[in-house]
Amino acid sequence: MDRITAIKSFVEVAHLSSFTKAAEKLGLSRLQVSRHVQELEQWLKQRLLHRTTRKVSLTQQGDKALIRFERILDEASALIAQSYQDKTELAGTIRITSPIGFSQTMLIEAVSQFIAQHKGVKIDIHASDSFSNLVEERIDIALRYTNTPDESLIARPLMKIGACLCASPQYLTEQSEPMTPTDLLNHNCLVHLANDTWQLVRGDEVHEVKVSGSLVCNDVTTIVAAAINGSGVALLPYDIARKYIKENVLVPVLGNYHINSSQLWAVYLSRSYQLPVVRAFIDFIADMWQDDIEPATYTDGTARTHSNSS
Repeated sequence: MDRITAIKSFVEVAHLSSFTKAAEKLGLSRLQVSRHVQELEQWLKQRLLHRTTRKVSLTQQGDKALIRFERILDEASALIAQSYQDKTELAGTIRITSPIGFSQTMLIEAVSQFIAQHKGVKIDIHASDSFSNLVEERIDIALRYTNTPDESLIARPLMKIGACLCASPQYLTEQSEPMTPTDLLNHNCLVHLANDTWQLVRGDEVHEVKVSGSLVCNDVTTIVAAAINGSGVALLPYDIARKYIKENVLVPVLGNYHINSSQLWAVYLSRSYQLPVVRAFIDFIADMWQDDIEPATYTDGTARTHSNSS
């Protein structure tokens, strides 16, 4: 028995809850996939899957085995990717999903450099601020801001990205600048659909302000444009805001308060072992993005750029 191939079959069945879908994904017959799983069960002397005419689900032993088998395949993927990097040119297509604003800044820079180094690589970017279903949408890598990654997926931490409050000089000329978090209640706040409660920290003080305003949007780049046009105060990821702050088209406000950073993760399924180029790209961005991106805060209310090594 080719145990690696059998493990691949089992992992796909476990993720897709279907022998037929797993066979289609692997380019095998349903019978071959079924035999692979049976051989694994015989080898381990454990039943890994419950099978009915309507449903396939993991047994308790199968649930434990899945975690270990995914680690085995992940390690195999790393070895294969390294071998490809050492011996031949990488090739293939990588499907990546990423937040819209991040896709337009740091991701496109990384993708451009990676493609320049590996001419046989094609990268499909699906920019979205909502979480994609990696299985259904056949995503190889999802870049996600979260402090609690999905335990059912493999997640590799990349860097922490801070946030800051900004407004245009025009807006701050027309309106009194907010000096405390509660002052935001009297300002037109540009709200992302996923976050209408802004948390600001100073020392041991934590202030939560439920904000509102004339614009609610699910796209951070639209919020950036509105802030630059003088529409109000925006809470922005610092990797996006720092460019506009440097150009003086946006000005930090309440810079003497800290906004907790978010961890950026590369999230992927164990099926990434099928594409050595996927592992190579994850290693590439992990090396490229090894510094955190956060604004420094000062008691005078100003904000300046700095990077912390992870």
